[in-house]
Amino acid sequence: MNDHMNKELGWMLDEVVKMPEARHAILLSADGMLRAHSQGIDRDEAERQAAALSGLQSISRSTTEFCTHPQNQDSPWRQTLIEFAHGYVFLIAAGPGAYLAVSASENVDMEAVTYRMQKTVDRLGKELVSPPRQGTGAWQGSPGSQA
Repeated sequence: MNDHMNKELGWMLDEVVKMPEARHAILLSADGMLRAHSQGIDRDEAERQAAALSGLQSISRSTTEFCTHPQNQDSPWRQTLIEFAHGYVFLIAAGPGAYLAVSASENVDMEAVTYRMQKTVDRLGKELVSPPRQGTGAWQGSPGSQA
């Protein structure tokens, strides 16, 4: 993550947590790289959480067949919610290859957090899109093309 990216997007993440009981927000890529974070969480901790949340999203996505009909295996992952004794972590899709995570206390208005997260994703649009990194082994061509 570079400081320019965090300055561009960090203030928008600060807006997500400007509600009672919200704590931190981070924007991460599918491969666990930190893109931006809100104030109040230091960069090292935000990077550690980005890596962990990327893995969590991957595990969540792998359980699609548990909640869908066998004919609907293409159902995309949208959100994961983790509840702890003293709070929550919300993780949502923020565009292709990008995710937005927010932590909050147990007293937060969960509906308000989810709404604000969705509005932030809508508002940022292309800013939140995290294209796949080159050289990760992911195939990026179309049938018959040379990648």
